[in-house]
Amino acid sequence: MSRLCLPIWASSLQYLSRISQNMISVVLAGVWRNVLVETLAALGASVRWSACNIYSTQNEVAAALAECGFPIYAWKGENEDDFWWCIDKCINAEGWQPNMILDDGGDATHWLLKKYPAMFNMVKGIVEESVTGVHRLYQLSKSGKLTVPAMNVNDSVTKTKFDNLYSCRESILDALKRTTDVMFGGKQVLICGYGEVGKGCSQALKGLGAIVSVTEIDPICALQACMDGFRVVKLEEVVRSIDVLITCTGNKNVVTRSHLDRLKNGCIVCNMGHSNTEIDVASLRTPELTWEKVRSQVEHIIWPDGKRIIMLAEGRLVNLSCSSVPSFVVSITATTQALALIELFNAPTGRYKQDVYLLPKKMDEYVASLHLPNFDAHLTELTDDQAKYLGLNKAGPFKPNYYRY
Repeated sequence: MSRLCLPIWASSLQYLSRISQNMISVVLAGVWRNVLVETLAALGASVRWSACNIYSTQNEVAAALAECGFPIYAWKGENEDDFWWCIDKCINAEGWQPNMILDDGGDATHWLLKKYPAMFNMVKGIVEESVTGVHRLYQLSKSGKLTVPAMNVNDSVTKTKFDNLYSCRESILDALKRTTDVMFGGKQVLICGYGEVGKGCSQALKGLGAIVSVTEIDPICALQACMDGFRVVKLEEVVRSIDVLITCTGNKNVVTRSHLDRLKNGCIVCNMGHSNTEIDVASLRTPELTWEKVRSQVEHIIWPDGKRIIMLAEGRLVNLSCSSVPSFVVSITATTQALALIELFNAPTGRYKQDVYLLPKKMDEYVASLHLPNFDAHLTELTDDQAKYLGLNKAGPFKPNYYRY
């Protein structure tokens, strides 16, 4: 990632350095964001890092950070045992106690709570950026097991709209082109889920001339898909005719062995939701099916009758595993994460209880304002009379918390 593309390194760092008053010991589990690591360290944090996905690590970045003295426990192509070993080594270090967790998927939080409960209870706060991790946090809160405050960054506006929508709109194409070299004009594509990620994927593939259909459980999202010009179908209705199948739900068993058995020869299957449970890949590891490695992160799964499907990244998050994430969007999300960490760390006693919170609207707006100069954008300012009429502070926030952007 080039610092030229990351406003977090310039104006954001100046602001963060004013509000970050103390040393923070942060354990991070996420995709590689080297400038975020360097920024947190520049603010005085002691940072240790592991990956949130066995395929998402960029080894050259990991090596560069390690050479700079950061404790890095991750490499591309870990197995499951490696993955949990890395998280454990990241958390459990002699003479080191994390007081903040920056997580992506909830695995670091889960491991710390399960293996080191006393250490978990000393943490001042958790910042989580994925739908899967947020879901797990709400489950902990509901069951009374969440003993520290947590910030849900995934549902902040700057994460939802820019990382989930605009970034996925680009990275899905990057991942599919790098791995398959397929031309998408005229292809039948099914997107499972029409949240922000599904919207971005659908727009991108429609733009290349693909014929896109959508599955949805939510009538509001389904109606949005209809109004955007997409057919809303059940997977069972189109499973035999689709050329590309992409999951974007954050759920489990969205695509089962029964579905996979009925896919046509040559169908491309991949996942854009965070969790690797959306596609039942485990059901394909049976004696009658043959796995054939084509290239990195691309495998043919061959049925006894000769049919084969193309599975990308073993059903894990394809844009993190098979492509790059635009650095400008990473800047937006990383700035949001840094602000959330500092907010929880510096918050006076009693402001946040043992629950899950959204990032304050004012901080969302500030993150957006930091990135506007890259477009030479100039905001219109309210007059005193206009601000009074709308009942707003001239400096914001400009929308109520319930506003849907």
